[in-house]
Amino acid sequence: MITEKSELKKHIMGCLVGIAAGDAMGMPTSMMSPSTIRQIFGEYVTEFLPAPKGHVIHDKMIAGQVTDDTQQTLLIADSIIENGEVNPEDIARRLIKWSEEINTFGTMAVGPSSLRALYGIRAGKSIYETGSVGDTNVAVMRIGAVAIYGKGEIERTVDAVERACIPTHNTNIAIAGASAVAMAIGCSINGEEDIDVIIEKALKAAELGMSRGNIWYSASIIERTKLALNIVSKNTSREKIVQELYDIIGAGVQISETVPTCLAITKLTNGDVVQAIQTAVNLGGDCDTIVAITGSICGAISGIDKIPDNWIKLLEKVNSYNFDEYTEKLYNAIY
Repeated sequence: MITEKSELKKHIMGCLVGIAAGDAMGMPTSMMSPSTIRQIFGEYVTEFLPAPKGHVIHDKMIAGQVTDDTQQTLLIADSIIENGEVNPEDIARRLIKWSEEINTFGTMAVGPSSLRALYGIRAGKSIYETGSVGDTNVAVMRIGAVAIYGKGEIERTVDAVERACIPTHNTNIAIAGASAVAMAIGCSINGEEDIDVIIEKALKAAELGMSRGNIWYSASIIERTKLALNIVSKNTSREKIVQELYDIIGAGVQISETVPTCLAITKLTNGDVVQAIQTAVNLGGDCDTIVAITGSICGAISGIDKIPDNWIKLLEKVNSYNFDEYTEKLYNAIY
């Protein structure tokens, strides 16, 4: 376990920047098939690009600009910083305020589970009811700060994830998927470097998470992750492996697709944050979210020193973020 303050902060910041970098680099390729990505952008996207004209969700967004994945992650980070805990009521209030500020209601800017829950919260329904059928990957994409709060401890992590999921994604499948990713992030921040151990701990957290929240239907995250890891283990090219992940495991908004695919790409790239982000960007599907999640895990593993300085500068300039400041405040609120 990492105990030195400076090292912990490097991995916390690596997680936060990994989310934003993955989100922004995956923004222009999101909601496309792999063949469409190649057709529009060329063979392989490896840098920040603007959204192509007429993009179904991200039209007019510029290179390096993040989407709701990063915005909601930092919204929850702000809540933890202010409250010193994961407070579902405060998260719900912040989600409503954010949604009204960026006018998400009636648009495709957020996923269907979130939009349905946000309408319910705004109408005065209890937050313990509004998320009862939420089963999409939004629960996972915004879990980074909660993962940091969890410190890589399974009970603390799953408890915190459950509280964070209550307003919009209070189902066993959402809590399980978010717990898996949160555990992978948390134990990586605290010094675990063995990818197999990280994934093993993630799946144990998923198993515990399945006992929380409203029971909902879904394919098994654990069994689909095992299948995804079998695909990764094949003695073939990375391009073929990624295509098989897309074809068989999937890259859509369902958690049982997103989480196994993100863990598999983490394994495929051995946790290298740059390779993982660039690999996931070209996957196809819900790219901004899948790359943000993969970036969060691998950023936690690699630490901030492995993320290019020019990436960090562009992200902070375009989005007016200060990741050093967020890292310091989260560290002080949690450790």
